[in-house]
Amino acid sequence: MTTYLPDLLRGKAAFVAGGTSGINLGIARCLARYGASVAVLSRSQDKVTAAVDELRRIGPRAEGYAADVRDFGAVQTALTAAAVALGPLDIVVSGAAGNFVAPAAKLTSNGFKAVMDIDLLGTFHVCRAAWEVIRKPGASIINISAPQSTVVQPGQSHVSAAKAGIDMLTRSLALEWGPEGVRVNAIVPGPIEGTEGMARLAPTPEARRAVEGLVPLRRYGTADEIGDMALFLSSPAAAYVTGAIIYCDGGMVLGR
Repeated sequence: MTTYLPDLLRGKAAFVAGGTSGINLGIARCLARYGASVAVLSRSQDKVTAAVDELRRIGPRAEGYAADVRDFGAVQTALTAAAVALGPLDIVVSGAAGNFVAPAAKLTSNGFKAVMDIDLLGTFHVCRAAWEVIRKPGASIINISAPQSTVVQPGQSHVSAAKAGIDMLTRSLALEWGPEGVRVNAIVPGPIEGTEGMARLAPTPEARRAVEGLVPLRRYGTADEIGDMALFLSSPAAAYVTGAIIYCDGGMVLGR
């Protein structure tokens, strides 16, 4: 873990949907480490409690809310509460996601809908609710996409559709909300160590080696490395960056 400017986000307030595990908890930790007050949202109250306890040991302040991103009213309530508790929000990260392996010929309508609802509709819910509490110059919204948005993989038609939608939603919102000074970008992580998604997609040592072989840097990334990318997009260093779909994948997309 590299330390840059420890007070880079001092005085800023952030909200991370899905921020109680995996990549999104890594982002929440990073934002807290650099001085931001951070609120997290997850369906599981137990995970929310554990994440908030950890974040309070890292940063100046942390809050948590249990809600399902598929429920717009619940998301809106959580974002409003976070803005009251932490002050006006500067950073909103939408990272809630669902995934499973299913060949298209065996994928049920309910299975397809579940991923679309969590990933794409959930991202819209977070962004739309954020608009009401983050509308100011310098605000940053970051959506978490996935390589499946551009790289075709067997058993991932549902995820590909959802993530491609997130990429285009990101660009659309950047276009519409730019005049208000709100930047909207997306991060596309590659295979990340210790995540539930990779445990499902590469469950054996052989499968892991196969995935690593597709990455030019020949390794999995870490949640801290995705956190660093979110830190950049949240900072003044990215003040002229919006509508970008940024790959943080060790070069995996290059060879596919």
